[in-house]
Amino acid sequence: DIPTLIETLTLQYENRGVVLSKAAGKYRFVTAPDVAHVLEKEKIEPKKLTRAALETLAIIAYHQPCTRADIEDVRGVAVSPGSLDQLMEIGWVRLRGRRRSAPGRPILYGTTQAFLEHFNLESVADLPGMADLKAAGLLDARLPPGFSVPAPTDEVDGEDIDEVGEETEFVKDFHEDAEETAD
Repeated sequence: DIPTLIETLTLQYENRGVVLSKAAGKYRFVTAPDVAHVLEKEKIEPKKLTRAALETLAIIAYHQPCTRADIEDVRGVAVSPGSLDQLMEIGWVRLRGRRRSAPGRPILYGTTQAFLEHFNLESVADLPGMADLKAAGLLDARLPPGFSVPAPTDEVDGEDIDEVGEETEFVKDFHEDAEETAD
């Protein structure tokens, strides 16, 4: 029985330097919080994210899947290619597909399993809502009328999206026409 084994492991490692933690639907051993300070000195200082990259990550997390234009609409400024590149290099953002109905079929971005694991989330639905953000002092109590924090979701409306690697009708037709012309 797996839940019993998980409970047994949790109890066995309770007073050790590591603990069993659940994140993104998977279990992993992580450093126990009471001894984490010992390892802090050995930790390599990660490259700090810029404010623009943090804003971009938050927008993608709450609005995914979203395009660069969606991000720019929310931020009110152009998205720096460096911000998206940095988030993809870290492994927190990935290409989710393309939006079929939009001109030029823009690329859609979404968060990754590594994002969930890093922030110790089971799913993006566990991201804080507007009430949580206000309580933490991260949102001003006097928000503009109509302001809302979207409910994050992993769900993708598949009707309007070509998944990454999915062969579109255009590509299929193009290859069929090329084969007919070659004959």
